Amino acid sequence: LVPPRLQDDDADIFSIIRSGDLLVHHPYDSFSASVERFIKAAVNDPKVLAIKQTLYRTSSDSPFVPALIRAAEMGKQVAVLVEIKARFDEQRNVELAQKLEKAGVHVVYGLVGLKTHSKIAMVVREEPDGLRTYCHIGTGNYNSKTAQLYTDLGLFTSNPLIASDVIELFHHLTGRSIKQDYGKLLVAPVNMRERFLSMIQREIDHAKAGRAAHIIAKMNALQDHKIIKLLYDASQAGVKIELIVRGFCCLRAGVKGLSENIRVVSILGRFLEHSRIYYFHNTGQEEFYIGSADWMSRNLDYRVEAITPIEDPAHRQSLRDILQISLNDKGHAWDLDPDGVWRRVSPPTSAKPHEDTQQTMMQKSLDQIRRSRAG
Repeated sequence: LVPPRLQDDDADIFSIIRSGDLLVHHPYDSFSASVERFIKAAVNDPKVLAIKQTLYRTSSDSPFVPALIRAAEMGKQVAVLVEIKARFDEQRNVELAQKLEKAGVHVVYGLVGLKTHSKIAMVVREEPDGLRTYCHIGTGNYNSKTAQLYTDLGLFTSNPLIASDVIELFHHLTGRSIKQDYGKLLVAPVNMRERFLSMIQREIDHAKAGRAAHIIAKMNALQDHKIIKLLYDASQAGVKIELIVRGFCCLRAGVKGLSENIRVVSILGRFLEHSRIYYFHNTGQEEFYIGSADWMSRNLDYRVEAITPIEDPAHRQSLRDILQISLNDKGHAWDLDPDGVWRRVSPPTSAKPHEDTQQTMMQKSLDQIRRSRAG
């Protein structure tokens, strides 16, 4: 489905983003009508001077590659980071990189010793008031095929503070700068681990002071021992912790004296749950983040990852809805027991279709489209 703000095919997507951040949730929101449209518009817009993008995994018939090649042939500055160490896609990515280089695209291969796993793209556009940078920061790959099968989130923004961080990250990846000072973004292996640990510790401090404390995190896997240790400390301090983990989880939930305030749930449905969302209550000054990293040592220490804050109130509510719907799932949810066994959440005999996370999200997207057309 095409998000309401993108319904008009003839509308300038840069004007749409400039009027306010845009949050998309795939596959419920069309990937082609949002992410692909963003890059294609950049290629065709004569006011666009530069396009930069990371490619970790992309499909063999990717629309991004010919679009970027065309942009380079038109004289735009195009830089692409191709991660040739992406497991199972090494050969394809080498061939892709060679194809891009032959067309005049500035191709870089990342930083020594690190995989570049971040999902970021930026477009520099000449406007009446000067140059403006438009960014996309996502949780999933720039892959049109998996975008129909995986649930992922993406933020489009022209926020100058976020854009400045994205510019600096690309400068670092392309060797133009060694500066690693980020204001808004959480970037691994620079400041992400430290920021996550400090936010968990902040919830511990709130709980010890008698204030409400709550953490919700949705990810693909949980393994990092430092984060797990601090989550145990948080549970013992009285922090309510709810984790939505699709894959393996090295944390033991619900163990008396250790983690009784932690619940771990996994959603296994029609789509592969791939989005990463992090929520910290912070005594009502709530913080929401989305991005490419799981709470795993490899993500935090050995990969280049990017996570962005979500600041628009409506977008925060959308993320809150995703988290709560997932935690309330009675159709495809599994709970992790203290003994380490995943147990299916048994739906009551009166279970309704809306208790299924993915069905609910599809219905919400349909309802949103109907309201926008009626309104």
